[in-house]
Amino acid sequence: MKSLAAVLSAAVVGATALFSPTVAQAAAPDYVALGDSYASGVGTRTYLADSGACQRSTKAYPYVDAARIGANLTFVACSGARVADVTANQLGPLNSGIEFVTLQVGGNDAGFSSVITECAKPAWLANCDGAINTAQATINNTLPGRLTTLYATVRSRATAAKIVVVGYPRLFNGTDCNAGTFFSAAEMTRLNQTADLLNAKIGAAAGAAGFPFVNPTSAFIGHAVCGSPEWINGLSNPVSESYHPNTAGQAGYANLVGPQLT
Repeated sequence: MKSLAAVLSAAVVGATALFSPTVAQAAAPDYVALGDSYASGVGTRTYLADSGACQRSTKAYPYVDAARIGANLTFVACSGARVADVTANQLGPLNSGIEFVTLQVGGNDAGFSSVITECAKPAWLANCDGAINTAQATINNTLPGRLTTLYATVRSRATAAKIVVVGYPRLFNGTDCNAGTFFSAAEMTRLNQTADLLNAKIGAAAGAAGFPFVNPTSAFIGHAVCGSPEWINGLSNPVSESYHPNTAGQAGYANLVGPQLT
């Protein structure tokens, strides 16, 4: 026969179980990653089979950070994307339920790929300064308006999201160690200055929109092309891998962007 104490104890436990609220599991946040090849993961050499020409990688910082925070990732960043491409092709997943958005675009609007290709040629064959001048004019005069419009559109669709804008690293440490390229010290300096200008304009547009801006410049110093360790590929085979963050570079980006996804 049970003691009175045992009966009372059992009654208390039962009552506690009956009236205690169930602790709900927090739903995984929804995260949409927008942008170009730097956001998709070009340079890591491993791509999702269904990503086609967009070349999305599980090594890319959106994928890495989504796993870290347990987010549901909609990964629509695509190699070659310009602002107009993001607007036309990537904004569909945005809605009022999205909690995080990362957005990295602008380098292709400035024609950075063609500028690098031009400047990599021998001096007698190239017009590097002309290519840089054209890119800088676009960054100064055309890109800010495009970004302002894009950022407003993203906010209008992802009304409750934290929207994080991501910039670009300097590509060079001052040394050209690739046998197939012919960058002079002056050209590398100007190309790095152009990356800084690009970040300045993107950062200003992001700030005006009220979005945090992740500037990777400091983190990548010492890790650019020919750095040790190198976070950005030099001239590569296939050539599309060139001058993009490798797996270590994407991990560096993930460490910068991740703290913003809170």
